[in-house]
Amino acid sequence: MTVLEASHVGKRFHDPVNIEILKDISLSIQKGEFVSIIGKSGSGKSTLLYILSTMDTDYEGELRIGQEVMRGKSEKQLARVRNEKIGFVFQFHYLLTEFTALENVMLPGLKLGLYPEEVVRQRALEHLKGLDIEKLAGKKANQLSGGEKQRVAIARALINDPSVIMCDEPTGNLDKKNSLVVFNIFRQLTQEHHQTLLVVTHDEEFAGNTQRIIEMEDGRIIKQ
Repeated sequence: MTVLEASHVGKRFHDPVNIEILKDISLSIQKGEFVSIIGKSGSGKSTLLYILSTMDTDYEGELRIGQEVMRGKSEKQLARVRNEKIGFVFQFHYLLTEFTALENVMLPGLKLGLYPEEVVRQRALEHLKGLDIEKLAGKKANQLSGGEKQRVAIARALINDPSVIMCDEPTGNLDKKNSLVVFNIFRQLTQEHHQTLLVVTHDEEFAGNTQRIIEMEDGRIIKQ
């Protein structure tokens, strides 16, 4: 089943001249795939991720998430798609420091509003337990180590059972040991739970262990 599909996507910046950033990008991601996007700085991989995640709507071509075309949707509709269908993990975890780990994980679930607060709390606890960090539930985010924060961010990304988790340099701020922990969590999510993962990374070792590598150069896909 196709979770995400881009057809002939292009992106231009007009500052002050017309610069082509992405050129004729077509790709599809299947359910349960663990895919990495690699390329040198400036190759367009983060720009592409922002388009695929619907956060950037100024592009040419077509984007489908599931069977839904994203073109023409209002910002409110796109926000709903993001909250319902996409989980996000970034290099910097973006946890709210004044909230506990559990409260941070619950936030997207409460925002989506599909379940009562108590159900969201239980689901959040289950995700923390699944990542072996349930003991951190009551700790404030600013009391956690870098590796712990990233695991909390992964639990938060999972709370709404997204179709795809998109990651931008998720190990970029971690040491080798914690990078391996994060990679193993991702691999387990795909193997045991058929979770779909799309990861932009500079880490060639990380990318080399994913199921498929999409390589970019000068705004184009040169291998996938």
